[in-house]
Amino acid sequence: MLRKYALALGLSLLGLMACGQKAENSGGNSSESAGTTARESAKKTAKAEGENNSDVTLSVSIWDTNQEPGLEEIMADFTKETGIKTKITVVRWADYWTAMEAAAQGGSLPDVFWIHSNESERYMSNGMLLDLTDYIKNSEVIKKENYPTDIWSLYGYEGKDYAVPKDIDTIALWYNKKMFDEAGLAYPTADWTWDDLTEAARKLKKPDGSQYGFCLKPNNDQAGYYNMILDRGGYILNDDKTKSGYDDPKSIEAMQILETWIKEDLIPSAETMSENSEDVLFQSGKVAMITQGSWMIAAHKKNDFSLANADCVELPKDKVTGRRVSIYNGLGWAAAANTKHKEEAWKLIEYMGSEKAQRKQAELGITMSAYKGTSEAWAKSAPFNLQAYLNMMEDMEILPFSRSTVSWEDANAELVTKVYIGELTMEEACKKMAAQMNEKLAEEHGK
Repeated sequence: MLRKYALALGLSLLGLMACGQKAENSGGNSSESAGTTARESAKKTAKAEGENNSDVTLSVSIWDTNQEPGLEEIMADFTKETGIKTKITVVRWADYWTAMEAAAQGGSLPDVFWIHSNESERYMSNGMLLDLTDYIKNSEVIKKENYPTDIWSLYGYEGKDYAVPKDIDTIALWYNKKMFDEAGLAYPTADWTWDDLTEAARKLKKPDGSQYGFCLKPNNDQAGYYNMILDRGGYILNDDKTKSGYDDPKSIEAMQILETWIKEDLIPSAETMSENSEDVLFQSGKVAMITQGSWMIAAHKKNDFSLANADCVELPKDKVTGRRVSIYNGLGWAAAANTKHKEEAWKLIEYMGSEKAQRKQAELGITMSAYKGTSEAWAKSAPFNLQAYLNMMEDMEILPFSRSTVSWEDANAELVTKVYIGELTMEEACKKMAAQMNEKLAEEHGK
């Protein structure tokens, strides 16, 4: 769910919107009127809700067209059970948050939408999301212990909850079997180190530039170099979100592996990768290996080239530490604080987070699900070694984020790009990345 975009509106707009938006109290059980039995009251309530729900259509926004068909199927099940209709709108990732901010300015956020850790704290702290704390507390379906604690932490702010986990993602290595066969190389295994990947990339590269051994875009941190940094023992952001780890010697060492790939032309140029996504370069036979998040499976299983030529395996290990880490993340289902359909929006969020819907999400191959024990079916949803993604759950660290994530990530991508084009060494870039991050983090903490 790689995430680079320009913010169209400032926090001031969000703050102004937030002033007039307060979530209504999520009502508990209504008291029964005198002389009415509990059963009669329940029947009347159910009937009234059914009549009201049939007139409600919830607007739902997501950013992944590959997930849309499966989610529509699950939401059709929800409509059958509740009478509440849904209408999904897909806004591509590059435009999603700009569109959301414009909607926030106009007071017209979707009823329900995907939220990402990059933006969660900013939206939560500015009162844009419906407070789900009491809904979750009173739910018989959503129990926090059934989801990874770290995912909940992404969508909580000042003791309140603002989203229910949708999924979980890990990272794996994809490779072109045909290219390996033609080069006389054995396929990657779970025993590979990053040095093994480098050696294979050297042998898979063609001198005429028609084929590269590997591909990693300058802004591919989550599915790329974040994992390498953690493998080596470095870090991106400390626990209290006050200091960058890019200038840590271990972080620099890991990033210098990437510098080797750049200097030896084992990966395409920054210009080529700015014009084509990594999966497109892979599926067009231009590169032999890429790292991909589990959210990309829906795209691969519908692609004839991938079906005929590709497979995946666990990420390589670090040769020094022996560690193999997967950065992981998870989206959340959230609702607008000013939605006119708070109860219905919660019912959809509750349903999408339920074991039933999460299991179906996995079975349909939409993505790995956040509900514990439901992703095994996902590993069987496509003819690839998707067990590799589940195996990567053995050592995971949550995607680093702060209130200004987007700002420092974009700035870091620009600095890494300068290494690609020869304007900076990797060590110079890492020290500059740390400096700009530390400046932004200090601002977050009022220093």
